[in-house]
Amino acid sequence: MTAGGSGVGTSNSRDEAKEPAVPSERIAAGAHFPSAAGIGSPRVKAYVAIWQGFIGSLMIFVGSIGAGWIANGSPMIRHPLVIALRTEGWGVTTSTILLTAGAMLLVRSWLRLGQRLKDWGPGSVRSVVVAVAAWAAPMMFAVPIYSRDVYAYTGQGRLVLEGQNPYTAGISSLSNWFALGADPAWAEAKTPYGPYFLWLARWVVGITNAQPDFSVLLFRVLAAGGVLLCVIYVPKLAELHGINPGRALWIAVANPLFLISFIASAHNDALLVGLAVAGMYFAATGRHITGLLLVTASIGIKPITVLLLPFIGLMWAGPAANWTRKFLFWGATAAISFGVLAVSGIPYNLGFGWAWAILDPTPGYTAFSPSGFLSQQVDVIANLLGLPGGTVASGLRTLLKWTGMALVVVLMFRGDYSRLVRRAALAFAAVVMLAPIIQPWYILWFIPLLAVTGIRDDWQIKCLYVAVTFFVAFGAQDQLSVLSFVELNVKASSLSYVVAVGFAIYLMVLDVHTRRLLIRSTPGELLRRLEQRLRRSE
Repeated sequence: MTAGGSGVGTSNSRDEAKEPAVPSERIAAGAHFPSAAGIGSPRVKAYVAIWQGFIGSLMIFVGSIGAGWIANGSPMIRHPLVIALRTEGWGVTTSTILLTAGAMLLVRSWLRLGQRLKDWGPGSVRSVVVAVAAWAAPMMFAVPIYSRDVYAYTGQGRLVLEGQNPYTAGISSLSNWFALGADPAWAEAKTPYGPYFLWLARWVVGITNAQPDFSVLLFRVLAAGGVLLCVIYVPKLAELHGINPGRALWIAVANPLFLISFIASAHNDALLVGLAVAGMYFAATGRHITGLLLVTASIGIKPITVLLLPFIGLMWAGPAANWTRKFLFWGATAAISFGVLAVSGIPYNLGFGWAWAILDPTPGYTAFSPSGFLSQQVDVIANLLGLPGGTVASGLRTLLKWTGMALVVVLMFRGDYSRLVRRAALAFAAVVMLAPIIQPWYILWFIPLLAVTGIRDDWQIKCLYVAVTFFVAFGAQDQLSVLSFVELNVKASSLSYVVAVGFAIYLMVLDVHTRRLLIRSTPGELLRRLEQRLRRSE
């Protein structure tokens, strides 16, 4: 099933419960999946959800003008309409509602798209691609939302352009750095990004002369390139594993957290993910060097994808490799990848500065990470017992972090060769989910690899629904840009919280369509099933 007879990607679709196992050859040939309804065109029905999502994305675009992050040096802040939306109570309130409601409408549209394409027959990939394009288009021109990291990218590009090293100097060393729009909390921080992204940042700043709005647009174009790589290679990698390509693309790329984080926020993680997915596809189809170089390029964007190298090495070693051969290919994989990165650090004297991001991670924790949440509870309990709660909690976070790394080692040494991509996805997930700090877009690092190897239509997909909805709702209220002097009847973050929670309750309880995704059977359906069983027993 793979080039060179390597056998990677031959796992069947048992990972997608309630779907028949379909050979990848049949998927590639456009084989039809059985239709439960038997009537109607899923593609026609899909456009209803696509249009609804487009409206949601337009609402996000309009709302971002009054509640998104605008750089101090942007000429936009002097436009009369922008001034009204950002300084008048009605403008901030309207923008907050539009931004939050638009994001939640996009969540509903994504869920409904999956329901309307539930049979995932021919044309489903095309429908999902159309949805991705339609939903991303308005965000390409929105004011940055959910994060202002993109402004830090401009600052780091300026550092390289001016001959400074972003691995040793923060953007606060730049003249007039505050006008760039970056978060002051990171003004003196060293960059956690790889040399290739710093090259790209320098290129962007060289073209735009660090003008913040044009810089954001170019960084979005780069992020869109990463999204495009996912659109191309997620279906291919899914077919390789006998997983429906349309469903995998819907899970991985069409989900609103992916589009908001990678298009509206313009995170460079889009390139990281796109290059990683492409690299895993080439490696799994026997083109190991190409795959290795693509994953190395991903590391050059952000070093976290170094976790994929051991699994690339195992693919290269082959299914019949003994332990000596595996260790030799692990060594060759590391030597080639790190050798390329070493040479890549020569321009602009960047060296191996990116390695600090792995060896010296950001301190602290986020309360919504499993590690952070558990440590908070342990802190309280330990204090009640007269123990040093802070020390115990810190120890727990450290233990969980190293447990994640231990799981990577276990997955390197144990498991079927045919499930190497799945093992890589689980290793990635273990490190992210057990780390003390999780940003909303971090889960997008491993979701595509899980999607292409199978996310079952049971608790697995429900967990994804919950995670995506939570992070979309959380980001809307957590990352609002509201001037301190604006007088509001209700705090903007509180208003966003109410709108998001209200919409989430609507999706789970009131919406007759989406509530079935979490609650499979309504009370009426349960009664009908009970009556049927009673009749059969008579």
